[in-house]
Amino acid sequence: MAKELGVDIGGTKIRIAIVEQDGRLSFDKKIPTELPLYPYLEQQLLGVLADHPEIEAIGIGTHGFIDPVKGYVIYATETLPGWTGTPVKRLLEKATGRRVEVDNDANCAALAEAKFGAAKGYSRIVCLTLGTGLGGGILWDGKLLNGGPHGGAAEIGHMILHPGGVRCTCGRRGCFEQYLSGTALKRKIWEAELKISPQQLFESAQSDKQAARISDEFTTDLAVAISTLQAAFDMEVLVIGGGVSDSAPLWIDQMTEKLKGLQLHPLDIRIAHFGNEAGVLGAALLVQDNG
Repeated sequence: MAKELGVDIGGTKIRIAIVEQDGRLSFDKKIPTELPLYPYLEQQLLGVLADHPEIEAIGIGTHGFIDPVKGYVIYATETLPGWTGTPVKRLLEKATGRRVEVDNDANCAALAEAKFGAAKGYSRIVCLTLGTGLGGGILWDGKLLNGGPHGGAAEIGHMILHPGGVRCTCGRRGCFEQYLSGTALKRKIWEAELKISPQQLFESAQSDKQAARISDEFTTDLAVAISTLQAAFDMEVLVIGGGVSDSAPLWIDQMTEKLKGLQLHPLDIRIAHFGNEAGVLGAALLVQDNG
């Protein structure tokens, strides 16, 4: 039986998996990210294909602004040095003889939650991944809202939350990502001279005034961001994933209470079902659903 391969490319590791139609991983390999990235990726995939010749197609989820039609990396930050400008689809299809599809990693995570996870059964979905940065994926009647002339559609992390605020990796100031990510929480903890990790922040908010202030700012900013997204997309459900969502039981009630005064309509908010598996599952769905 033909199989699809999912590949999730991050700044520190790459995950490669064969994903079954029901979402099970029948093969799962994790390797460190090495540079230069493209020749290393090709070598690794050719090795997997030699052991699994039944693989017919490869889906790639990666950091960066992606042209999903051409499978081309329009722009990637220094998280992946030298990745900007790489024609991943063309090069890999030539090297492997398989069909290849490429998209942004947050879009892949959204696909996984829509197909198998917290957003299953919904057709208009916004997913936020609050990790090292802030990623976003939007599905509209089952189709990803992606691409655009500059590969920047659905780049939720680079919408402006606080004009003139903290400088972002994109070069502008005040982006969502600089207030709603693990990196943003680390910065705020450092500025407050607290000796805690982001994971400990929301527990410490019960007894520490500075931690409580940071928690309050975070939940306020998240409520504002969600209400803005609702005005733009009128989604049925919003899914929150990424590492920061692990602590959601400690802050979700506070955030939803603040959202009540900002939302246009009641909104179903759910925590993502998948953690680190979301990217590789969704990457495989790029070729499962489009084939």
